[in-house]
Amino acid sequence: MSELGHLDLGLSEQSNPGSQSEPVMQTEPVMQTELQRQAEPITQAVVAIVPAAGIGSRMGADRPKQYLEVCGQSILGHTLDKLLSHPHISHVIVALHPNDTIFNTLPQAVHPKLTTVLGGGERADSVLAALQIAPEHSWALVHDAARPCLTATDIDKLLASRVQFPQGAILAMPVRDTMKRANKQGEISATVCRDNLWHALTPQLFQAAQLKNYLNAALAAGAVVTDEASAMEWAGISPGLVSGRADNIKVTHPDDLGLAELFLMRAAK
Repeated sequence: MSELGHLDLGLSEQSNPGSQSEPVMQTEPVMQTELQRQAEPITQAVVAIVPAAGIGSRMGADRPKQYLEVCGQSILGHTLDKLLSHPHISHVIVALHPNDTIFNTLPQAVHPKLTTVLGGGERADSVLAALQIAPEHSWALVHDAARPCLTATDIDKLLASRVQFPQGAILAMPVRDTMKRANKQGEISATVCRDNLWHALTPQLFQAAQLKNYLNAALAAGAVVTDEASAMEWAGISPGLVSGRADNIKVTHPDDLGLAELFLMRAAK
């Protein structure tokens, strides 16, 4: 585990000493084609951020849900393995509760690509704490601690989407079930059209400096920020939607543990 401080991933811009600059006349801007945009390399580092400061009281367990065991190790351990092993993720920053006494017992805690910070009372506070040490020109890939079934394929799809969605994007799933709106008495008040409705998943991927600015501004304005995309939406930005896998579940209730175990066992085969 690296020491706390502003991360330096050796990504400062370098000039090409072998090239000679010559004046170029350009009378009108050139419109890039989609093929040209896809051919452009995206060289900024990708830093994964895992807000893990929650206590997960809905699980009714003796420890935060991210530390419950499934398939031989903690939920958070599985999550970190997926991020730390991905070749295009340069670093992983985990935001922890100030009173966390379990994290340092995980084998992933000593990984050289991992840094911890103290999280806050809400998810947005923890993400902001991690963004404080993320390189300014990096991409922040924010992933829930309790989503242990993330696949490398879904990470690849989200990273590749930066060509189509330079403003950032999230993994998501189209709504398949019939959606009902309830009244205060717990009765159905309306059936909601599911056309163009998506379930938001994680990871969510945005440029680190921009995400930090908009999270700070949204919170200062009293906006409700339930995920990173909602802060971007508040700022007038429309993040892209990248279709993700249905097994990328978030362990929230006790019943989810068995389902996560099933998915993890299937992925291990």
